[in-house]
Amino acid sequence: MNLSIRRIQAIFMKDYKEFTRNYAISIMLLAPIIFAAMFEKEFIIVVLNLTFGMLTAFVQATLIAEEKERNTLRSLTLTPASPLDILIGKSSLVFVMTAFIIAVVAFVMDFVPDAPMTIALILMTILFIALGTICGLYAKSVMEATLTVLPVLFIFSLGSMLSSFADRFPFLKVADYLPSAQLLLLDLGEKGAPAVIMNISIWTIIACIAAYLLYVKRLKDE
Repeated sequence: MNLSIRRIQAIFMKDYKEFTRNYAISIMLLAPIIFAAMFEKEFIIVVLNLTFGMLTAFVQATLIAEEKERNTLRSLTLTPASPLDILIGKSSLVFVMTAFIIAVVAFVMDFVPDAPMTIALILMTILFIALGTICGLYAKSVMEATLTVLPVLFIFSLGSMLSSFADRFPFLKVADYLPSAQLLLLDLGEKGAPAVIMNISIWTIIACIAAYLLYVKRLKDE
């Protein structure tokens, strides 16, 4: 399936114009920066994980849900744009916003990521965009999207905190394999970069495939 850069750019610019007019969603850009100003450098991974949940997944979910609510998402399928063109185009804006906010957060918290951490952050961004896409496709409205994204926030962004209860509840040890926990282990140097990147890559690939298949299925069901 061929990709069209021109069509992806057109979808990107369309979403950008709509995003700048939606102050209720665009205000979410400030949340990670506020957290960065409040916390010490030691909590950088916590702030980054919150950024992925509160910004990346949330904004992506609401943008997709808004398109569904206005029936404009299906209209895109009547254009020559392929499903990949549409999904990449609708993800590009959130990817750029997340990258910018992460750079600001890193600057505020005096954090300089090395090469493995940078790769991990890119993968995490793609992962949460895919999760946000899934949430948005399941939601029937923007309001509902804000609810569907909550499990992503609690499980994938804050799930690493469950590991602290593993002594009392051994089954919670599985939380160590969550992407947020892997990012923390990488930052602490408790796990090698190749293993962390492989783990996050697996999560990302699964989420991207699920988002694509769900998008195609939703089109057939409508």
